[in-house]
Amino acid sequence: MKIRLHEPTFGEEEISAVVEVLRSTNVTSGGKVKEFERAFSSNSVFCNSGSSANLLAVSALCNPVMGALHPGDEVIVSALSWSTTVWPLVQHGLVPVIVDIDPETLNMDFVEVARAIGPRTKAIMPVHVYGNPCDIDRLMQFKNRQWIIEDCCESLGAYWDGKPVGSFGDIGTFSFYFSHHITTLEGGMCVSNREITDLMRILRAHGWTRDLEDNSHYCDLYPDIDPKFLFVNAGYNLRATELQAAIGLIQLGKLNGFVESRRRTAERLSEIFSHYDFFQTQRETPRGRSSWFGFPITVKDGPTYPNAKYIRASLENLGIETRPLICGNIARQPGMKLWPHRISGDLKHADKVMRDGFSIGCHQGMTEESCEYIKDALRKIL
Repeated sequence: MKIRLHEPTFGEEEISAVVEVLRSTNVTSGGKVKEFERAFSSNSVFCNSGSSANLLAVSALCNPVMGALHPGDEVIVSALSWSTTVWPLVQHGLVPVIVDIDPETLNMDFVEVARAIGPRTKAIMPVHVYGNPCDIDRLMQFKNRQWIIEDCCESLGAYWDGKPVGSFGDIGTFSFYFSHHITTLEGGMCVSNREITDLMRILRAHGWTRDLEDNSHYCDLYPDIDPKFLFVNAGYNLRATELQAAIGLIQLGKLNGFVESRRRTAERLSEIFSHYDFFQTQRETPRGRSSWFGFPITVKDGPTYPNAKYIRASLENLGIETRPLICGNIARQPGMKLWPHRISGDLKHADKVMRDGFSIGCHQGMTEESCEYIKDALRKIL
């Protein structure tokens, strides 16, 4: 048996939808994109990747129209994060302040966040790691003093106290990459209030106003410029296509079922790994409802405990795919040496995860037979 990190979530229904869009010849960003945005939330901006969603979020807050963040301002980020959580910050002249994690939930430790805040701290960018919501109550204690960008790229379908992640901060970002909860093959989404989403629509497409729901304000200001090519800001080309939106509209209807399947598998895997006292698996945050992006495991320290590299290699030899936990500790990645940043504390828990942490699959394609295979594999290895 092969236990992959992920199995495709799309099938003939999505393929037929793509073919229908191709036959229409309306393939660039248009009506389907807007329909998908409306289906996702009341104020959404669909773009070409989750990384681009983070870029749009940071760009909006740094833009002169908002004036929220300026070069040299500090943004607190978790050591356990993805590279493109951090790169948009340094690309805008901001200074990442890297804090440690809670070793059980794997999310940023808010005690460390409080210690890290300095006079230049202007924002916090938490990651809901592997679909596990961070402690929103603790996060919201900082909201009146700092801007908050929720990186939800691994946590679509996760909830805190009955409310979806991404809806608590000033901006939430999501990813629809192939291996995520649902897919548009590549794709991302930003959610925020109307003012910020309008700005992100402008930044997403060249700096023009054409994608706004209502661009009459700008047309009235500049009546001598054709509204189809009215550029009021700097911008990128981060647009998604009608094909991606057509897939997303179908996938969105399947999300709840996929998440329920992941939760059942996570419960079974937690029971299997609990029989070994040298494994620490991710603990779901109290009041949080994880969407289980994968199943994270850390091998504890002990003189008689097995080596994480040995366990990973053995699982791979038996057909069970593994992967590191995100970037491990982003502060230890060589790319960080090129950019100004600040490390708060010793980051010992993120270092531990980088050294001895890994994940296996926890997705809609896994069955009880898959879990039994993993159980038997652990017996053979250990």
